[in-house]
Amino acid sequence: MSGAPELTTRIGRQPGTGAARSRPAEQTDGSPSDTRPPNAGADADADAEAASGPIALRRPAAEADSSGSGTGIDAPWRHAPSPATVRRRPGAAPPAPLAPADDGTWSADPYAYALRTGRGPLFLRRADGWLLLLEVERWCAEADAVDLEVLRRCEGAVLDVGCGPGRLVVALGALGLPVLGIDVSEAAVARTVALGGQALRRSVFEPLPAEGRWGTALLLDGNVGIGGDPRTLLDRMAQLLAPGGLLIAETLPDPDVDERVRVHVTDARGAAGSPFPWARLGTPALLRHARHAGWRAVDQWTAGGRCFVALRTRSRDGSAVTGSRTTKE
Repeated sequence: MSGAPELTTRIGRQPGTGAARSRPAEQTDGSPSDTRPPNAGADADADAEAASGPIALRRPAAEADSSGSGTGIDAPWRHAPSPATVRRRPGAAPPAPLAPADDGTWSADPYAYALRTGRGPLFLRRADGWLLLLEVERWCAEADAVDLEVLRRCEGAVLDVGCGPGRLVVALGALGLPVLGIDVSEAAVARTVALGGQALRRSVFEPLPAEGRWGTALLLDGNVGIGGDPRTLLDRMAQLLAPGGLLIAETLPDPDVDERVRVHVTDARGAAGSPFPWARLGTPALLRHARHAGWRAVDQWTAGGRCFVALRTRSRDGSAVTGSRTTKE
């Protein structure tokens, strides 16, 4: 694609399969309270490669290996491939994370189990007992018409932050766009890879490939809440995007919501992960935080009961794309 970075950070595939090469995960105590992703830091030298060369991105799904290796969506998930990894330069020291380490609780068992089975119910639970139903079935299905409307707005190489089970990564590949998903959940990355997408088990606050050169970044399905601090997340997204790059974020239909909470993932059986910070934002709140962080709104729209905002970083000369329009269902 014209102007899109090319692949240098290689995500290796085993001969004759669609699965990424795996390596042993860093040891943890195995408890949900261990919020640092097991592979955190081990892949971080991808930044050193990406800083001086093009981005590692995937072939369109239509060109992916289809050798019948049992990695399709109907394959038994207990045999799903390990998360995709980036080759590490010998002797490279793992850099420290860039932000709070308690962004890893999405790897808790209730969430992993829901992604492996493709069904809920699954909830975010607040300390006061309030529950938010998570749309696991929609996340594990193919991209729908609303998703595709969003994806057609993407420009250049796309970074899907909090990619979950990979429906958007796969759909972007089918549209011919170079795309990489990142997620702290091993189950999410495994499912994305099994579907033919490229994904890394990585927090957005850790070093990532090709920082400062992504054309578009996505914060959909509530991921604008990652880290519990919208300003910090927006600042990080600006670091990842190229000058003038596009951020598409999904907001809540309730325009008055602007809250920071601590939640944990739970299911109908009461299984729960550890508490972690989260944010919930309506469109006015996101636009306010974005304006203070130096972003400019270029569009906002609603579709299928969901709300979206498109923002741009400043260009190299310090200017920003201005103007905003609103489209209704």
